[in-house]
Amino acid sequence: MLAQVMPDNNLQGLHVLGRENNSSPHPKRLEGKIAIVTGGARGIGEATVRLFARHGAKVVIADVEDTLGAALANSLSSSVTFVHCDVSLEEDIENLISSTISRYGRLDILFNNAGVLGNQKKHKSILDFDADEFDDVMRVNVRGMALGIKHAARAMIPRGSGGSIISTASVAGVMGGLGPHAYTASKHAIVGLTKNAACELGRFGIRLNCISPFGVATPMLVNAWRSDDEEEDEQQVEKTEEFVRGLANLKGPTLRAKDIAEAALFLASDESKYVSGHNLVVDGGITTSRNCVSL
Repeated sequence: MLAQVMPDNNLQGLHVLGRENNSSPHPKRLEGKIAIVTGGARGIGEATVRLFARHGAKVVIADVEDTLGAALANSLSSSVTFVHCDVSLEEDIENLISSTISRYGRLDILFNNAGVLGNQKKHKSILDFDADEFDDVMRVNVRGMALGIKHAARAMIPRGSGGSIISTASVAGVMGGLGPHAYTASKHAIVGLTKNAACELGRFGIRLNCISPFGVATPMLVNAWRSDDEEEDEQQVEKTEEFVRGLANLKGPTLRAKDIAEAALFLASDESKYVSGHNLVVDGGITTSRNCVSL
């Protein structure tokens, strides 16, 4: 009935609008952006590299896993490249940023994703605290992230057009009891440093945020939690995912690397242009429901 009383020109407008919407149902949210993903050769980093590239970004994979990183870059388009980088070494970070600027002329996005778990089975008690392991974890997880922020900001500030710096934290940085002491301390530090740096760099239009995932069955986590070396990797992945599903308050979905990549895409894109100093928790509600009683 509505179509019978509307003028023809309005109907034509509706038809055109419909065609426009159908022609681009999934716009590229990072078109023309230049992004670096540390720890980008596998796991969450790999999923993010693939997603960023699919959304139009030119992506630099930074990792110590040379074979995996180069293979991933070669399997994707020419807009994806690989640079060897140990994030705990300042000279590697400087080379990563400077080589990106030399190639592309600027840096829009840094995803500080590289990190280590530490020993997830030994030294769990503070009574058995291992100072050397603590230093190793902090060197990569915290020093590496701070160096990334430092040199990315130095590259972004002179351009005067802002930028987005994202770091991978953890639910272990939100509450206690979800990881070993060294890992937990490092992830709390990431959240705190993200908020502090966001306060300083906001005046330059640079946004800093972090993502705190629950357990994602990446190769690193699966190997850290591996209980039986005789089991196939696929079985270990299923066991890890089942364990995480059992703990999560939100029933139904299974947390995977792509879900964290989607969170990174949001924080990297202009859709989050007014989001800074935020810790985006992707955990199926565990950090807000762990102590729920009869709800």
